[in-house]
Amino acid sequence: MNKTSTRKNESEEPATAARTPENRHRLREILGVLLRHNIAGGVTPVKLRQIVEELGPTFVKLGQILSMRRDMLPAEYCRELEKLRTDVHPLTYEEVQAVVEAEYESRLDKVFASFDKEPLGAASIAQAHAARLKTGERVVVKVQRPGIYDVMARDIALLRRAARLLKHTGTARVLDFDTILSELWFVAQQEMDFLTEARNADEFRRLNQDVAFVDCPRIFHRYTTPRVLVMEYVDGFTLQEPEKLTQNGYDLNEIGAKLADNYVKQILDDGFFHADPHPGNLRIRGKQIVFLDLGMMGRLSERDKALFRRAARAIGEQDVGTLKDVLLALGVHNGRVNHARLYEDIDSLLNRYGGMGMAEMDLSRMMEELFTLASDNGISMPEGVTLLGRGLLTLQGVLADIAPELNMVEIMADRMRERALSREELADMLKGGGLAFLSSGRKALDVPGQLSDLLKMTVKGQTKVGLELMGSEDPLEAARKLVGRLAAALLAAGLYVGSSLLCLSDLPSAPLGIPAPAAVGYLLALVLTGYVAAGFFRKRKR
Repeated sequence: MNKTSTRKNESEEPATAARTPENRHRLREILGVLLRHNIAGGVTPVKLRQIVEELGPTFVKLGQILSMRRDMLPAEYCRELEKLRTDVHPLTYEEVQAVVEAEYESRLDKVFASFDKEPLGAASIAQAHAARLKTGERVVVKVQRPGIYDVMARDIALLRRAARLLKHTGTARVLDFDTILSELWFVAQQEMDFLTEARNADEFRRLNQDVAFVDCPRIFHRYTTPRVLVMEYVDGFTLQEPEKLTQNGYDLNEIGAKLADNYVKQILDDGFFHADPHPGNLRIRGKQIVFLDLGMMGRLSERDKALFRRAARAIGEQDVGTLKDVLLALGVHNGRVNHARLYEDIDSLLNRYGGMGMAEMDLSRMMEELFTLASDNGISMPEGVTLLGRGLLTLQGVLADIAPELNMVEIMADRMRERALSREELADMLKGGGLAFLSSGRKALDVPGQLSDLLKMTVKGQTKVGLELMGSEDPLEAARKLVGRLAAALLAAGLYVGSSLLCLSDLPSAPLGIPAPAAVGYLLALVLTGYVAAGFFRKRKR
């Protein structure tokens, strides 16, 4: 029943939007919205949210995706984009039926015994309907909006053209629009391929098969395609209904503790976690917490998990050096890193949290501050780590509503203590220590020979010392600019004097009474004077 995607190579960037009347009209709409919000004066977080909402549901979805990427946007922009709400008109039943029948190449009533005409919910990419299979199972059918792929591809291509207006604004120094649009297109393609969500659900179920109180909807792969997802119908209560949960005998503190403990397991043990665990994506069914909407999942490699544990221990032990090493190992460095400044920033951060007990610490806020610190020092975090920050921030909000006395830092510390006592961890530590000791021993044997070579080179005058002055780039650049302006001023003065002497000579005069060589000299002197003056006034403005 299922079939592969018929789209062209989806990993490619969207082609430049064709110059059709429809695209020209849409581009005018986008430019009109941007100009109405005076983007030439920069884009504040609130202004960005208002622009996205005004551009329509496609852009709202892109904004929601972007709100998870604290490696691409400053934290204040992400927090503002989290307020976005999708308000779209649902597809008609006839449109839904046409999509399903086109995917199955069969009539809808040949597959489903019943299919509710009213949707359970509608969003910018898809909407969901309750149905029942011919075999009797109750299911939810998630149907993609027709043409949404082409609409998003067109809008992103048009955005690339519109974003050229922002190249010369102050916002371009904060937001890298080309990178943002490329990342949005990549993530949007994943969101629009329901086979990805189906694979995520299978992996999540496998990793949590031994956890009695956690589950996710079962996927009916036979009926799932890139545009239609059929999953088990999950009844019960959402965490948006705490009063109903309490009335039906549920202990909210127990739900919160189990939810937090499992989420820490997803991070530290599985390295595969739900990136958006808001109350609407969590349902209580019997004695189980069911995670819904697994289209956006975060992933951490074994190395990332190990580094995350090292970072957590470093924060607990106020170890600035280790936390600095972890940030450098995790992130991608955009240019040269000022290690002295990075060390001072981390030390300042740890000092703010140093006097707190674990019950007072806000893990999500701490991670957000770490991301900001890394960004300020030219270090970009990988996608999995930034999604982790968003997930923790969302989950902490859920816990604040249902079990405010719970603290993620304490729960994570308990889980890490359990891991530290495991035989596998101890074996890995001993193995790593043994290898490090062996490596150090080998290097120690090389020291006498290396020292001898160094002394020989020194005697022959071949030793060179490389000295790097950290934090001196800005003063050196300022000195270079100062020397350049001084040279230009001296040259301008020389041209003025030389041209004046030429005016006193016997050279034939031009119409203004100035010899041609003198006129050229005066002109060059004026240009150099303007250059020096412009540099001076730019510096005064800064």
